[in-house]
Amino acid sequence: MDATVRQARPGEEDRVMPTYEWLFADPGGVPPGWDPQPARAALAAAIADDGSAVLVAEADGELVGLCTAYLDLDSVRFGRRCWVEDLAVDPARRSEGIGASLLAAARDWARGRGATHLELDSGEARVDAHRFYEREGPSWRSNCYAWRL
Repeated sequence: MDATVRQARPGEEDRVMPTYEWLFADPGGVPPGWDPQPARAALAAAIADDGSAVLVAEADGELVGLCTAYLDLDSVRFGRRCWVEDLAVDPARRSEGIGASLLAAARDWARGRGATHLELDSGEARVDAHRFYEREGPSWRSNCYAWRL
């Protein structure tokens, strides 16, 4: 892998926003109610917040990967959890180790902030992503159920 993983810097929101298109591509989709304006503001807040990390992979001056991680709860049973919300790699750069490097950076970031575990969920149609997650050796698997409010 010739990409470098680092935290996004304040002011890079316009540069990072296009990476979300990789998440929306088939088999994904644009989330209901997606609006780039509030999304950009949320991205700026995540970059600035000590409780979140916006990690980017960069190669030859181009962004080739994105991973967002959020410290989100202190579980009575498991301790502090960190949640990976977004993990995407440029489709032209997949299978080069970029996703593994981003996930490792998220684990390191979370561990450094006292998290006991890192979690993510993934849509059932994302079969290729699931193969990647399995190769990364998760400690456990579960099902996630969600209700729109």
